[in-house]
Order: sequence, then C-alpha cells, then structure tokens
Amino acid sequence: MRFNSKANLDSSRTRDVGGGGRTGGGSIGLPHVAGGGGVVGVIIAIIYVIIQMQGGGSGGGGLGQAINGSAFTTNSVGLSGSSGSTFDYGTCETGEDANRSDECALVAVENSLTDYWSKQPQVSGHFQPEQAIDVFHGSVQTNGCGNATTDVGPFYCSDDQTIYLDTAFYDTIFKQLGGDATPFVRAYVIAHEYGHHIQDLLGTMGKVRTQQGPDSDSVRLELQADCYAGMWAAAATTVPDSDGNVLIEDLTQQDINHAIGAAKEVGDDYIQQRMGGRVNPEQWTHGSSAEREHWFQTGMNAHDDIKACDTFSARKLG
Repeated sequence: MRFNSKANLDSSRTRDVGGGGRTGGGSIGLPHVAGGGGVVGVIIAIIYVIIQMQGGGSGGGGLGQAINGSAFTTNSVGLSGSSGSTFDYGTCETGEDANRSDECALVAVENSLTDYWSKQPQVSGHFQPEQAIDVFHGSVQTNGCGNATTDVGPFYCSDDQTIYLDTAFYDTIFKQLGGDATPFVRAYVIAHEYGHHIQDLLGTMGKVRTQQGPDSDSVRLELQADCYAGMWAAAATTVPDSDGNVLIEDLTQQDINHAIGAAKEVGDDYIQQRMGGRVNPEQWTHGSSAEREHWFQTGMNAHDDIKACDTFSARKLG
C-alpha cells in the first residue's frame, strides 16, 4: 500500500491520549450492543475465550457482563505488551508523511475511510465522521464504555463514537495469534472498526439481541463490519478527497491477501484452536475464520452496494 505523496492529511480526529486516556468510569463490557450501546471490536472476543479456557469464566455468563479491565492485564492472561510512546499526530501533513510513518499511515487510512463513507449514497444522508481515533498505551478510560487494556484489542465505543487502538496490539496479541501486521493489515483493522461506526450511524447496533453463538446477532454484526471493510478496500485507490486527490494510489493483490489472512486469524474458531482449546461455536461472538474471509471478500465484490453486506438477512453466514 502506498499513499499519494502530494495529498494533504487531516489529523484533527486522530490523537494520542497516552496511558489512562480520557476520564470515564467503571469497567468495560464485552460486546453487549443491544439497544445500540456498548463496545465492538476486531478480536475483543479473545479475552472471553481465554478466560473461559483458563476456568475464569462464569460458566453460563453472557457477553453482556462487565469485566474489570484491571483484572485482565497482559500478565494475567499470559501475554506481554508494551506501553508504547506518545506521538504528535499533528505532524502528519501529507501522503509522503504516511509513506514514511506508521502513525501517519493511520491518519491517511482514517481520511480515506471518511472520504469513502461520506460519498456512499446509502450512508451519506446519515453520515458524520467518528469523533476520534484515540491511540492509547497500556490502558484507556473511555467516555461511556468504561476502561480497557491492550488485551481487549482495537474497539469502537458507540457511546462516544470513538475508535480506540493501542498500537502495541499488533506486537502482542495479534502476533501471538500468528498474524503479520503489514501496513494493509493495520488498515483492515481500522476499516473494520470504522464499519462499526457506520453501523452505529445506520442504527444497525439496535438490532443486536443475541450476544453469543454461531448465528447470533453479535456474529452477524461483526461479519457485516468485515464486509464494510471489504467495500472500502475495493474502492480505496479511487476515492477522491475534498481536493480531488486520490489518497491511496497503490494497493496490491498481496496487500489484499494479507487482509484476508488477518480476517482468518481473528476468527473465533482459529482463536480457540490457537489457544489450545476445542472449537465451540456456542461461544462465538465474531464468526469463524471462513466466515470472516467470506464477508470481507463479499464486500470487495459488492460494487459499492451496501445491501450486499446485509448479514442480518443472510440464511447462511459462510
């Protein structure tokens, strides 16, 4: 993936909030999104899977239960992380900055996603950008969704319409799942979270009633976010910004293949197997590897028709 060196970047919505982030209260809930509120993410289910496998779950406890983020540090689940260092995203001004810096590439991807969805005809009447992408280090307190640590993975909080990301995630949980954090894999992660923002704007989160299981609303929500990510990926090299410049000027088949591979590596069945447990579809919240790959590719082939991503009406998800 390569960015147009002459394109200008808007860094106003991407910020580094350090460790602890902004003020908020309580604990973060696993993806309880019934009624439109809550937290949704790429691999947020991994904590639930690990807890169940280590005997720390409540047996029949649902995903609507809140967990105390401080109780599941990287040490307690056998992972290792890095608190990272702060970065001034205001220094990201052009596409050339994005070509030189992973941090500025994040800004460029956010800009491209905003440009794409603001012009999507079935969304434009409802569209507004996310409030922010908050990059944190180690832990963060949200405005409405409690606190979280790197272990949770990237997530979207509908209460404050913000995407949260600790970039140490790519070097800890994701790599331990066998992932390779190439530039477009990082873009896929953000595109998935942006997909949740689109669902929030369209009211789709209000459809979620069942939180767990292979045909649950939670799985359908996550697969739809993968499909939305695929829609953007297919159009990324053609989306003009407000100045008429295309921001992403080169996206290879290898980039796409890496994103599809990443979708596989965050499938519920893959995570269960990777963590040494048996595959139990009744614990799924995000869908299998095959399903996640399928819906990302469905988005790639949707030709900008958001109706192709209607996972809630699909009889079969794989």
